[in-house]
Amino acid sequence: MYTILHNSRCGKSREAIKVLEESGKDFEVREYLKEPLSKVELKEILAKLNLKPMDIVRINEEEWKTNFKGKEMSDEEVLNALVDFPKLIQRPIVTDEKNGVVGRPKEIVEDFIK
Repeated sequence: MYTILHNSRCGKSREAIKVLEESGKDFEVREYLKEPLSKVELKEILAKLNLKPMDIVRINEEEWKTNFKGKEMSDEEVLNALVDFPKLIQRPIVTDEKNGVVGRPKEIVEDFIK
């Protein structure tokens, strides 16, 4: 079973949903802006991605520029920012039980679910 962290306003995220739908594989959608992730969930996702918190930050978002740009931050502080401002999380993220990918471009998702 796959899970996609989805933002319905994001074209890349909608493309990833389409890839999953066309694959015929089972998946669930987590609209993380409506149902925010906990710090524990974020840590689990990062472990599947084999990435650090800063690796999934959307640094061009206004919330990042206004509140965090130029600050020295620990992984824990970045995690807290992602929990407090879920819009900062890269999208889409597709995971299975053990692994995951940031699905930009959609070909990354296609390769992941093969």
